[in-house]
Amino acid sequence: MPLLALTGGIASGKSTVARLLAQHGAVIVDADAIVRELQTPGSPVLEQIAAAFGPAVIAADGSLERAALGAIVFSDDDARRRLNAIVHPAVAAESARRFAAAFAADPGAVVVYDVPLLVEARADDPWDLIVVTQAPASLREERLVSLRGLTTDEARARLASQVDDAARLAIADVVIDTAGSLAETSAQVQALWARLHAQP
Repeated sequence: MPLLALTGGIASGKSTVARLLAQHGAVIVDADAIVRELQTPGSPVLEQIAAAFGPAVIAADGSLERAALGAIVFSDDDARRRLNAIVHPAVAAESARRFAAAFAADPGAVVVYDVPLLVEARADDPWDLIVVTQAPASLREERLVSLRGLTTDEARARLASQVDDAARLAIADVVIDTAGSLAETSAQVQALWARLHAQP
């Protein structure tokens, strides 16, 4: 069965769509969760991050100081590229392992790779379908402030640090509009699920 890439800008409803797909029975491989696992204290990835960005990004307990690293990479394109050069290859290898394991366990599985940086890192991989979640930037900014506790300036910096919506939409096979109600989003996911199972 298919391997889907699910992507979207920050606060575009991607996690909600992933959860809805999981409720239908999809196997979700979460790129952000893989990143967190690869950045555990003592890991090679975390050691490379510390070497590249200095001790300020490492907490007293040896864990990654995410806020400190975020403050660096969300305001500096070169720093973000350095971080991505460390993290992306490790995430690609681990995600490929998880895709293979999911299909080995169930050859009929629908596997969904929940990945925020598809355009930046994995757009040319052999996906069966690319699904993009979409909501207006003003709504996404509002979600970042009200739901995630960012300041307006922080929210705008996060939005500005990502590729623009046009770049994501250019690679989309399916666009799910998350600006409406949860029921409206759920109906679009249901239609996608039906489409996947209508394919031979």
